[in-house]
Amino acid sequence: MGDGAAPAGEMLIDEGAVERRSIGGAELEVLQVPPRDADAPTIVFLHEGLGSVRLWRDVPMRVHRLTGFGALVYSRRGNGFSEPLDAPRGVRYMHDEALVVLPELLRAARVRRPILFGHSDGASIALIYAGAFPREVRALVVEAPHVFVEELSIESIAAIGERYRTSDLRAKMARHHHDVDRTFFGWNDIWLAPAFRTWNIEASLPTISAPLFAVQGADDEYGTLAQLDAIARGTAGRVDRLLLDGCGHAPHRERPESLELIAAWLRANT
Repeated sequence: MGDGAAPAGEMLIDEGAVERRSIGGAELEVLQVPPRDADAPTIVFLHEGLGSVRLWRDVPMRVHRLTGFGALVYSRRGNGFSEPLDAPRGVRYMHDEALVVLPELLRAARVRRPILFGHSDGASIALIYAGAFPREVRALVVEAPHVFVEELSIESIAAIGERYRTSDLRAKMARHHHDVDRTFFGWNDIWLAPAFRTWNIEASLPTISAPLFAVQGADDEYGTLAQLDAIARGTAGRVDRLLLDGCGHAPHRERPESLELIAAWLRANT
C-alpha cells in the first residue's frame, strides 16, 4: 500500500535499463539485472499497491550488490509507466497477477525458481504464487503482507483516499505514474469495495514450503501482526520474522538498514 510518492532525488533505478515487454496482454515496464554468478538465483521484486519499478528506488540494486543475485523488477499493469488499466480491478486482481501474469513474465525472462520479494499487495501476490507453484519458489521475503482484510487497513485506505482528494499527494504521485487517477482509484476503490471485505488468501498458505522471511514495522498503519501470525501458522516451511520498532508500512524505505538483514538471511537460506 503506501502513498506511492517518492521523495525528490531518490529515484535510483537506471532509466536506460528499463524495457517494455508485452506480458499478459499488456505492455509492462521491466528491469532485469543478471546475477553475478550464472548459477545464482534471481529475486523478483513485487511492488505495493501504488508502487512501480522506479518507486523501488535503489532497493533492487542494493540487494543485488549485497547478495550477487539477479533482480527482476516490473510495474504491474495500471502502475508506473506500464499500460494503464482499461477496467476497474476485481476482487481477484492479486490472484490474476500471481497465477497468470507472473508466470508469463518469468517464462519470458527465463527465470526459474526465483526468490520472491514482495511488499504489501506484492507480498500477497508472492504468497499466492508460492502456494500455487510451491516447487517453483526458492524463498520468499514478504514485507507488510496481507492474507486477510483488517479494519485497520480499511480505515487507513479510506484516509489516504481523502488525502489524495484534498492534499498535494496527487501531484506527487503524478510524477511516477502514467495515469495517476486510474492508478490510485484502481487500487483504492477495490480495497474499499464491500465485496473485498471477505478477501482472504489463507487457503494458499499450507502448500508453501520454501523458507520465508516476514518483515513488518511495529507501527504499520495498514496491518497488524495478526497477518504474520497467520502466515507462520498456515505455511508448511520455515518462517522467520523481523519486527522493526519505529517503522510503518514500508520497511525498505523507512528502515533501509533492514536490507542488510534481509540479504544476510537470503544468503543463508538459498
